[in-house]
Amino acid sequence: MRDLVLRDAEVVDGSGAPSYRADVAVEDGRIVSIVKEAAAAGCQRPTATRIVDAEGLVLAPGFVDMHAHSDLALLRDPEHTAKAAQGVTLEVLGQDGLSYAPVDDRTREEVRRAIAGWNGGGPDDTAVDLDWRTVGEYLDRLDSAHGGEGIAVNAAYLVPQGTVRMYAMGWENRPATAAELDRMRRLVAEGLEQGAVGMSSGLTYTPGMYAPDAELTELCRVVAAYGGYYCPHHRSYGAGALRAYEEMIALSREAGCALHLAHATLNFAGNEGRAPELLALLDRALDAGADLSLDTYPYTAGCTTLLALLPSWAQEGGPEAVLARLADGAAAERIRYDLEVTGSDGCHGVPVDWRTVEVSGVTDPALADRVGRRLTTWEEARALLLGDRLGTTVLQHVGHEENVRAIMRHRVHTGGSDGILQGAKPHPRAYGTFPEYLGRYVREEGVLSLEECVAHLTSRPAARLGLPDRGLVKEGYVADLVLFDPATVAAGATYEAPRTLPVGIPHVLVAGRFVIEDGRRTDALAGRAIRRAPWGPRASLRRPGRG
Repeated sequence: MRDLVLRDAEVVDGSGAPSYRADVAVEDGRIVSIVKEAAAAGCQRPTATRIVDAEGLVLAPGFVDMHAHSDLALLRDPEHTAKAAQGVTLEVLGQDGLSYAPVDDRTREEVRRAIAGWNGGGPDDTAVDLDWRTVGEYLDRLDSAHGGEGIAVNAAYLVPQGTVRMYAMGWENRPATAAELDRMRRLVAEGLEQGAVGMSSGLTYTPGMYAPDAELTELCRVVAAYGGYYCPHHRSYGAGALRAYEEMIALSREAGCALHLAHATLNFAGNEGRAPELLALLDRALDAGADLSLDTYPYTAGCTTLLALLPSWAQEGGPEAVLARLADGAAAERIRYDLEVTGSDGCHGVPVDWRTVEVSGVTDPALADRVGRRLTTWEEARALLLGDRLGTTVLQHVGHEENVRAIMRHRVHTGGSDGILQGAKPHPRAYGTFPEYLGRYVREEGVLSLEECVAHLTSRPAARLGLPDRGLVKEGYVADLVLFDPATVAAGATYEAPRTLPVGIPHVLVAGRFVIEDGRRTDALAGRAIRRAPWGPRASLRRPGRG
């Protein structure tokens, strides 16, 4: 007698192979039996304490969000329905070079202010006590969240290079000294030893963007030694995008480090129709032996903080220095010139078109009437930055549908939402990425086959993360699973109503426990921190109180 049997499911197992019909039995959080075509063959069908009739539904591995900004959301919100309802069973945190570990007291306060627009958690936000300092302590905090029950879905973590640089040398725009570089190496190594799966960078965000390639290469050597991967938000997705991709490929080759390109898009007017050039670049690197993968979201708009668009020189010294420059008329005029004429490095080298910039969230409730409106002038943006003390998030409508479609077809593509959950009107990708792939790009438009798409969202990311028992519907594997209706699955989230939940995903299981059942969030907190073993491509799932 098993714990659970999912009967007569159409299994899309994550490998890319054709689907098949089967009864799938689960016990103690793992898949213990798969009986193919049980009814037709007259086989002895597995029995269980609970049997779910899955006829007409696809059973797939749980989806892996390779680019998530749920670093505090998992601690703040036990339900975390935005991701659980999509079928996401694992998120990769610590993205874009900025997150909350490792930190000391100074760094903690600086980083929480710098990315309040991404995650909340600003100086006045008391919902989460940022009482950890190391990567290991943060992962322990995930395991012991919500009264020791854990978190909604599993989470892995990347050591954030920008935070590491902030810790070692503050916000200065200069090369690191030998002592500072050695300290950064130690911080990255400690994070990997404590369970991080790799390192991220945000090379259009300060202070990470101040690092020269030689510094990044040295840190990537550390990542490679621990069997992790490098995940850069590279130096440009606009005017210098293809050069920036080439830079990251060359850097990872020099360091001998696996490379995963974050939200691998080609945006802004100058890159329309240029996806084939990017894909040819990737194919040449792969054919030459590069260990390379990427993630994207299936939307054309981007999302970031309004602060991020400013030139790097204007952000040197941290948030208080930025506010002082914005308040100074001469400095503000210099910022405007870089933004509107030269092309700010924070805006990917492209002169900003304010008409493409839509306010998606503010931290000051008095400014709530700005949400959903496009900006029109620098003075309007400047006033908002000052009034909201840099906490404003924005959408940038600068993408190209043909690039999105071409890149998602690539052989090393995976799915990542880049979902920012903060703000009154966030990007719909936070609530809709995975059903958008399945509904729009598989069923409606046939850009990907169902089997291929599921492989992009499951086994490929599991392989990149080095997880030996996730990403497939296979006997012995962890029962992180999703059941969806291929005829109706769709994203409910839109730009107008971005928090609408998807349809057609009735059941989601994490470690064999229903977190979504009959389309509703249960009270299960089955997620845990996934720690990569530093000596090779293996991972352990530690629960509170276990070694």
